[in-house]
Amino acid sequence: MAKTALVTGASSGIGRASALALHKAGFSVAICGRREDALKETDAEGGGGMTVLPCDVTDPQAVAAMFEKIEADLGRLDVIFNNAGTNIPATNFGDLDWSGWKKVIDVNLNGMFLCAHGAFNLMRRQSPQGGRIINNGSISAHVPRPGSAPYTSSKHAITGLTRSISLDGRAFDIACGQIDIGNAASHMTEAMSSGVPQADGSMKPEPTMDVRHVADAVVHMAGLPLEANVQFITVMATKMPFVGRG
Repeated sequence: MAKTALVTGASSGIGRASALALHKAGFSVAICGRREDALKETDAEGGGGMTVLPCDVTDPQAVAAMFEKIEADLGRLDVIFNNAGTNIPATNFGDLDWSGWKKVIDVNLNGMFLCAHGAFNLMRRQSPQGGRIINNGSISAHVPRPGSAPYTSSKHAITGLTRSISLDGRAFDIACGQIDIGNAASHMTEAMSSGVPQADGSMKPEPTMDVRHVADAVVHMAGLPLEANVQFITVMATKMPFVGRG
């Protein structure tokens, strides 16, 4: 029987690439996102057969209903790639308003909590018990970019969430790891070719990498037996300014 996997934020970018790679690797894949039409495009690109689950990850009732449907339709959940995220344009901390802060935290932290929590409880009660939660962190879980307080704060928090789930999940054979990604080519990195704000105040273009390298890493993490776990992994464009940033 094929292992089952849920990918949140599967409408485009890293989420879409990872869903397609998991599907190709033989997983029975459910895909989540706010835009049903974009999810159907992901499914079609993979040749069909994915379970399309439109869902706003910031809505507790919608997330609960999604996990009920996964349990009813797929029987169990072996892996979740907790990937859904958002950002706002770079804004100096002094100019940041509450709505911008709240928008990023609601998706990147609260949404990840809701999806991880739903997955954890399904994995704890299913038989055989257990599963794997993979959280999408970021290079920003280590160091900030200028004007990135909401995003950086959310990603630092994900590291704490990952560690807490990893510890609390041991008794239930629930493994939790984190993938920190740097400059994977997607709609979120399109502006990097024309210049990205640097810590010294300059604007410089930054190299990117093919998103398939991230998807390959997710498939590797997802395919491990539960006795093994990639706790943290960083996959980044080799020449991006991370080591020595600033």
